[in-house]
This record gives sequence, structure tokens and C-alpha cells, in this order.
Amino acid sequence: MVNNREKFLELVDKNSESIFCYHNLHNVEEQNSFSKHTHKKGQLSYVEGGTLQVETDEKIYFVPGNHYIWIPHNVAHSIYSNSKKVLIRTLYIPIKQDEVDYYSNVGVYPANDLLLQLLLHTKDWTGDIEESNRKLYPIVQSIKVLLPDFSKKPINFTIPKIKNEKLNEVSIFLNDNLHKNIMLSELASKFNINERSLHRLFKKDINISFIKFFTIIRMYKAIDYLSQKKYSISEIASKVGYSSIPTFSNTFYKVIGKRPSDYQRGAEILK
Repeated sequence: MVNNREKFLELVDKNSESIFCYHNLHNVEEQNSFSKHTHKKGQLSYVEGGTLQVETDEKIYFVPGNHYIWIPHNVAHSIYSNSKKVLIRTLYIPIKQDEVDYYSNVGVYPANDLLLQLLLHTKDWTGDIEESNRKLYPIVQSIKVLLPDFSKKPINFTIPKIKNEKLNEVSIFLNDNLHKNIMLSELASKFNINERSLHRLFKKDINISFIKFFTIIRMYKAIDYLSQKKYSISEIASKVGYSSIPTFSNTFYKVIGKRPSDYQRGAEILK
């Protein structure tokens, strides 16, 4: 992200009719977050390499490589990444009141070939693209018009946003210890809470069980490792707490919908 974020947001919304183009293709170790903000245009962000997390008031959306997220206008959100390198291609798109309902919903989607080809044409563009630009505008406008067709089946890469302070402490601990096999009883003991009460707290606050929550955040971290292309499948399995590769592969498939080996082959198409 650019250094002066308020100024950047002003640039995005300055021309209400333009489609604003911004591609962040740099190492973002020191610039890996964008705190809570809104803008008057809808946002399409395609993650070409690395992984991205987008947090709204209700959910945390996980956006892996080769996927994109649509964020409607005026939806408060923050963006962050645990990847050392994230390649993001973003279009900020004005949406009119009478346009289709699709543009009102946050969603994560796999990118199809046509979207990738259209985005490829934008890879060197920055700033406002206006209707008067007969060379560039038809391409970005095509992306906007076709987006509802590209985005019929959102991927459920989400985690409910934790509201309870104690459960948030538990979540931070779990994220820091994904490589360990942690039982609910151990977790309850560590945080000085009754095991049954902790089970109910997960169900009440985020409406999923401890086991499901821990499994999901492990698999999302596995995607992050896969996108880095530095580790073997067995190393990644170990890093997220699985001693059995088949068990890891089967769990990954249930949560993500692909085998780890298939997912690893699909990153960074537009580089």
C-alpha cells in the first residue's frame, strides 16, 4: 500500500466516474496491512501471489492466490497479510444505485481464464481510467460488466469475526501454535475456563466448534505456506500439526475443495 493512506483514498474517490487502477506488486514485509477504511467505489482485488485477509465488521475473508475478492462501496474493511510477498491487482469501480444486486455483497471467488486475460491488459496501468480513454476504459468496463457472470459461486473462505475478548485471546494462542495438537481440555486449562464453558463460548460467539475453527485456521495457514513454494507437502503438514500426509491432504480437500498438490500448482498465473 502507499505510505499516505488517507491521500491514497482521496485519489481513489476523487473522480467519481473513473475506474481507479492500482497494482501492488512489491515485497510488503513492512507494508502488509491497511487499517479499517471505506471508499465510495467498489473494490476488486485479485491476489496473484501470496495470501490476503480482509476483515469486515462481521467476518474475516481469506483470499488465497488465484482468487479475488469483491468489496462493495462504503463497506468498512481492513486488509492484512502474513505473507512476506503479496502480489495484488486492484480496480476501484464506481457502482450506480440501479445496478445489479451482486455488487452489494462481499465475496471471494476463483479467477477464471477470461478475467485473468482482462487483468493482464491492466498490469502496467495506474490511477484513473476514464471513459474518454478509448484504449483502456473498454477493458476495465468489461471487467465490471462481466463480474456478476464471473462470480456466481463464492468460495466460503471465511472465519466469523470473534467478538468475545477471552475467545480472541484463545484465537491468538491457537494461531501461534498451529503446529501443536491442542485439545479443548488443554486450552480450557491454560485459559482458566471450564471446558464445557469454552465449548459453548465457541458456539455462541462464532457459531462453530473449537475443532472446526482450529481445523479451518490450520488449512488457511497451509494455503499460505503452499503459496510461498518453499516447503514440501510433508513439511507443510507438519507445520500445521499433521504427522500423516494422507490425513492432512484429506482435511485440506474437505475445507478447501482441492488437494494440496493441486493447489500448489496453480499460483501466480499473471506474473
